[in-house]
Amino acid sequence: MISMAVFLVLFSGITHAVWNLFTKRSLNKYVFLWSIHIVGTLALLPYFIIELLQVELHAETLGYMAISALFQGSYFIFLSKSYSYGDLSQTYPIMRGTGVMLVTLLSVLLFGDSLTLVGWIGFCCIIVGLFIISGIVNRHANQGETTHSISILYAIVVGMCVAGYTLMDKLIVQQLSPLSTLELSNINYVIVAFFMVIRAGRKQIIREWQQNWKMILIGCICSPASYFMFLMAMKLAPLASIAPIREIGTVVGTILGILVLKEKQGVRRIIMSAVITCGIISIAIWG
Repeated sequence: MISMAVFLVLFSGITHAVWNLFTKRSLNKYVFLWSIHIVGTLALLPYFIIELLQVELHAETLGYMAISALFQGSYFIFLSKSYSYGDLSQTYPIMRGTGVMLVTLLSVLLFGDSLTLVGWIGFCCIIVGLFIISGIVNRHANQGETTHSISILYAIVVGMCVAGYTLMDKLIVQQLSPLSTLELSNINYVIVAFFMVIRAGRKQIIREWQQNWKMILIGCICSPASYFMFLMAMKLAPLASIAPIREIGTVVGTILGILVLKEKQGVRRIIMSAVITCGIISIAIWG
């Protein structure tokens, strides 16, 4: 069961990095994110309605769903803003690093999950590697790389939102299936994005689909598949142990930003990616 959870989380992290790369390359971030979620929302809606008719939701679960919706709506808005200002290989590690740090700590405090000493050492390796990759601790950031403080701020807020909805979904998935929990996320994204897309206008929608229809179609698969696999893993293993493993996507995202988008500071970020990988392995095997 644990091995299956690790496999699901690893693949979840990789697919997450792929659709974030596509988001960064898109013309209008709101239109692109709305487009990749609307298909999954419509496909899962019948299943979601049938399950809701069969399950009597507790009042606590309804509260968790409301809080999760708030975090997910905020995540959608600030994710778009962050990619509008900063590099993928800079903002993505901050988002994921902040999220995994808060999720792991809060899951230990709130859910009674635990990590061994080696697990905590691995956890610290991940955090150190992520923040060095982000450029926050780089004193020579202005030499060949400009650190956009506003994009970093947005990325930190995104990480906080990730931690918030992950913890809430950990509770929701105890009563609803992973597919229905995923559909809740899709519905939240589509509702929030609808108002942003209306402001963008019909021409922006047509232009996005004309130029990036291939990325949109792949994103329609990668985005829901990524979180669905993570939700499945949460039913198989403690959250504190699997959440950091998903950060393999941070390594992949950093490499994609360097190789595909030709972003700078490649050597430093790749070295720190190795540090992150060591931390991931430590948690997965001994944590």
